[in-house]
Amino acid sequence: MIQRDIVIIGGGPAGLAAAAAARKSGVQDILILERDGELGGILNQCIHNGFGLRRFKEELTGPEYAGRFIDEIKELGIAYKLGTMVMDISENRVVTAMNREEGILQIQAKAVILAMGCRERPRGALNIPGYRPAGIFSAGTAQRLVNIEGYMPGREVVILGSGDIGLIMARRMTLEGAKVKVVAELMPYSGGLKRNIVQCLDDFGIPLKLSHTVVDIEGKEHISAVTIAEVGPDRKPIPGTEERYTCDTLLLSVGLIPENELSRSAGVEINAVTSGPYVNESMETSIPGVFACGNVLHVHDLVDFVSEEAERAGQNAAQYVKGEAGAESGRTIALKTRDGVRYTVPSAVDPSRMPDNLTVRFRVGAVYQNAAVCVYYGEEKVKSYPKRILAPGEMEQIILQKKDLEAREDLKEITICIEEEGGKIR
Repeated sequence: MIQRDIVIIGGGPAGLAAAAAARKSGVQDILILERDGELGGILNQCIHNGFGLRRFKEELTGPEYAGRFIDEIKELGIAYKLGTMVMDISENRVVTAMNREEGILQIQAKAVILAMGCRERPRGALNIPGYRPAGIFSAGTAQRLVNIEGYMPGREVVILGSGDIGLIMARRMTLEGAKVKVVAELMPYSGGLKRNIVQCLDDFGIPLKLSHTVVDIEGKEHISAVTIAEVGPDRKPIPGTEERYTCDTLLLSVGLIPENELSRSAGVEINAVTSGPYVNESMETSIPGVFACGNVLHVHDLVDFVSEEAERAGQNAAQYVKGEAGAESGRTIALKTRDGVRYTVPSAVDPSRMPDNLTVRFRVGAVYQNAAVCVYYGEEKVKSYPKRILAPGEMEQIILQKKDLEAREDLKEITICIEEEGGKIR
């Protein structure tokens, strides 16, 4: 059995940033396992710009952003195996993997970092009536076909869902000469970033129909048309609102799901809201020595935040391996949510082990205007952050200070919620 200090599963932006941070924190024996044929993960097919504005203070494409971390990994001499599929992780951190050259590998790790990213929600989860013809793609698959393989999925396109990948593909398909007829979104708000709605739809005159969904698909061998309809508050189609669009391609951009089959099989406790692991202030899961970061933890909107979060995981994994993590104090403060806040990452903190300033990220469950993000220590409201607008497509964050939590020795829970103007809870 191979012995390694840290094994990182996934060579995308999270895995690369975690590896570099762990090495800089003093751990030499690091191995990255990546199932694809190259490092970089999903960034390799994201050829549009907009990456790195926070991290590098310049606008990069996805491959350029990934390239900077890949270069760093090579400069630091960190080992990686490509074309390697991880099959299992045991509770005592034995990683079972397989590749063509070496067959089955078993690696005993002192610490494991989960950085598997996320996958697209499939059509089967949508229960759309009609046949199952060719011409229906997830937005990510279409992105790979166009940007890497050099194939056009079709020329007349309808997009269901307004996630960021779908919005970006609306622009990409238009630039390649296709006609994107409409983007339909089930929810009364967009699932993507505001900047993508403006740059990918508004700038190209592509209509966005909120509170609409696909109710019928025509075509047996190949898709020929779709029918969309408006939905009511119960998300059921309203009779008489149907609109038919001829098309040869339907792209689905209906959500991303963290890739956590390995985590579940290892016995990691999973958050039902995010479909990712519960983690503490150290990005450590419910299994000691197993850390998580990036989209496997919760779906991010900006890769810059993925890198930041992954570095925390890498640094803390290094401390764990070196025995510098510090013993748990036995005092854990739970992070609770209500009134519009869906979840937090992390979900609990040990004040003795947290950094001086801890970033807590979360998403809201609806669109709020002129509201405030409020933080309660027990029953006491300690902070209120006014927000002109809050939307599910945009990740929010607050900062917790170590000195504040240490000063309140009897504090057992922190609650984050949304309040409207005047203190009225929505």
